[in-house]
Amino acid sequence: MTSQSAATLRSRYVEQAASDLEENRRRQQELAERITVLKQEEALLADILDLAERYEGFADASRLPEQLQDEPVVAKAKKTSTGARARRSTSAKSAQTGRTAKAGAQGKSRQPLLGDLLADLLGRYEEPRLAKELRDELLEKHPDRNPTPQVVRNTLESLVAKGRIRRHKQQRSVMYTLVKTGAADSGSSD
Repeated sequence: MTSQSAATLRSRYVEQAASDLEENRRRQQELAERITVLKQEEALLADILDLAERYEGFADASRLPEQLQDEPVVAKAKKTSTGARARRSTSAKSAQTGRTAKAGAQGKSRQPLLGDLLADLLGRYEEPRLAKELRDELLEKHPDRNPTPQVVRNTLESLVAKGRIRRHKQQRSVMYTLVKTGAADSGSSD
């Protein structure tokens, strides 16, 4: 092998290594961002599970507490550093959190729940709507609310599970419509 071909080969290896390194850094950044989002979602789901466990004995949904709206759920999730297991194992901590939330709620007016807002928006349309369209309209009509696209999708899916809205799949898109109360009642013959 000549010195010129060795230099060319070395140059190719250096370029390939630099390219691989740059791609690796880009991928690490993407994964770090995805991990952050997943941790936020995990904290949100843990909070939902905690509430469900605490209030599973209630038959009347009107007795359930409303979500405080003065702080976004994502911000609450970022503050949670110990995780769901530690939070569940310490009942005193849960009781203290409940007292703090109640004290904070007494002086502030409550905003409507995100699910109720989305259902109201869906009720204005006869045709199915995309989650992105609903989120954009929500941001326009309620600038004080800023849920992430994932929170909007999760909320819509929870409304589907409750039977309040219906999911429609069209090719690769998922769209939603409001279930009309009269149509839902007339479909069942008891």
